Amino acid sequence: MLRFLLRRSLGALVIIFLISAITFFLFFALPSEPALLACGKNCSPEAVALIERNLGLDEPVPLQFWHYLAGIVAGRDFAVGRCDAPCLGYSFNDSQPVWETILDRYPTTLSLTVGGTVVFLVVGVGIGMVAAARRGTVTDKLFSSLSLIGNSLQIYFVGVIALWLLVDTWGVLDNPEYTPLTEDPARWFTGLLLPWLILSIIFVANYSRMTRSQMIEQLDEEHVRTARAKGMSRRTVFFRYAWRGALAPIVTIVGIDLGSLFGGAMITEFTFGLHGLGRLAVNSVTEKDLPMLMGVMLFSCTAIVVANIIVDALYAYIDPRVRLA
Repeated sequence: MLRFLLRRSLGALVIIFLISAITFFLFFALPSEPALLACGKNCSPEAVALIERNLGLDEPVPLQFWHYLAGIVAGRDFAVGRCDAPCLGYSFNDSQPVWETILDRYPTTLSLTVGGTVVFLVVGVGIGMVAAARRGTVTDKLFSSLSLIGNSLQIYFVGVIALWLLVDTWGVLDNPEYTPLTEDPARWFTGLLLPWLILSIIFVANYSRMTRSQMIEQLDEEHVRTARAKGMSRRTVFFRYAWRGALAPIVTIVGIDLGSLFGGAMITEFTFGLHGLGRLAVNSVTEKDLPMLMGVMLFSCTAIVVANIIVDALYAYIDPRVRLA
């Protein structure tokens, strides 16, 4: 297991390095000059030259990339001050360290993503298991129809309708807002419940259908039929044999869907006015804040890579053949 995780970790380091290189060089592929963007409108050539010296933009691009990587690992000295590791530079917009701003916004996106994942896994897998257990019945057909409807919905549309009905009209849910979990767990839960439900709608539809098909396939496997023939109860056969076999492909798809889930979290933030990484990324684009945009992209990609390593470890735990291959 340890060797398996080491291989995955080394591969992740290579991926993160490539992501950082692509992100950095895209910075210089843009038509505008970074120093000019940092300086703003009506900026004199002398001011642009001063910003280039202060930010190290007057050095060759490969050398700047090296300093960028070194700053992430060990920190970096700018003319405007010391940037401690992990240093992602300073924002063009408010001159604040990019890393500190990301740390301030990331708990919102993390809470939204983790909560949405728990909801769609519990609800989606649960519905799929019930549908598989009642294959061919009215319940199975009802859940299948609802999953098709859910798969066709969009977050920005359903979110606005749900906000209007459940919050403004009926008042059954609190207005969405983020409260730190350590500050008030109850307000953290109630403030994010509606965004969790909306974010998970599409994923619930997908995972319910996938769980149903996987469970039906596992129930027809020879080892499951053998367990039935030995006189084991239906519940034991269903959960001990069929469910574990169906769980491995689901865990794999969760790792693949992490990127889509993160993108859905960004849309959900805008729909409900939450201040997370999604809103920060879009604001960075509109304000041409390149260091902040680079930092958000690199941080988000790294988080997805780390989450995929965790998913791989869970998959290897569920199916030992993976780590022994």
